Amino acid sequence: MLSIGIYPMAPQSKTLFEQFLAPVFSHLVDRNALVQLRDSIDWEAGVAQFTNPQVVYPNYYKTSNFHGIKNGYLNVDAALTYDPITQYVLPPGETWVRESLIKAIGGEPRRILDLGCGTGTTTLMLKRRFPNAEVIGLDLSPQMLVMADYKAQAAAVDVTFRHGNAMATALPAAAFDVVCATLLFHETPPAVAKTILSEAFRLLTPGGQMLVLDGNQRTLRASDWLSTIFEEPFIRDYGQGNVDAWLGYAGFEQVRTEDVFWLNQLSYGRKPLPVAERVVKSEGEGAESGLPLAQPA
Repeated sequence: MLSIGIYPMAPQSKTLFEQFLAPVFSHLVDRNALVQLRDSIDWEAGVAQFTNPQVVYPNYYKTSNFHGIKNGYLNVDAALTYDPITQYVLPPGETWVRESLIKAIGGEPRRILDLGCGTGTTTLMLKRRFPNAEVIGLDLSPQMLVMADYKAQAAAVDVTFRHGNAMATALPAAAFDVVCATLLFHETPPAVAKTILSEAFRLLTPGGQMLVLDGNQRTLRASDWLSTIFEEPFIRDYGQGNVDAWLGYAGFEQVRTEDVFWLNQLSYGRKPLPVAERVVKSEGEGAESGLPLAQPA
């Protein structure tokens, strides 16, 4: 039987997370409810359904213990415990933080891609906000996708989940009006994050929007103890980086980042329009202007 642990740590020494946060989470999370949820899902069939045999897992993904869980997200425990824990680590509230991304999307996109969708929380929010759009969630973990699909079916929300690598999605170019990534880049090496943004640029239609919601890099640089406590393998490298610069390097324009409370930030960029379209728009509608980053009420 699968044992459900709350972010178990390596046995050699107790880390800050293990000493202080894990005991707190163990009291906040209803283990019996997690056992019931685990037993209500056919994980073997679900993982088989979502696994794409052509997907190649990057080395960093196979060898990193994200959140201290052995085998990272390629693990049923990770899929079961992600939502119960995440609700406590996104102050002032998980829904409020995620809505900052949803509300920053301009217009009425027809196709939206949620990269690194995990258990699909943001994916479902996107579909609820844009019910006429086709919404696709993509993730490297079949286990997380099983959980995401379970949530979508339970909520009767029509979204599509795909097993894939955000660095090379195998999706057609210029197919999406919006591409977003929520809480993804702090779990990747910076070189991977840059590659994902280049892939997102390829996937977007001209004028399409890229949104990145993640940890606040300025806060992480100023408060190294946060990196120590949460123990993400790449969080310090992420904190030393600059998402604005990464977006610009990938070719995006109108790039900017705004704080979402203290611990998170929302970064935005647009794929440039072709020169001919920019001239027509400039003459017919005035200079192109970016949409403000909306904050949740």
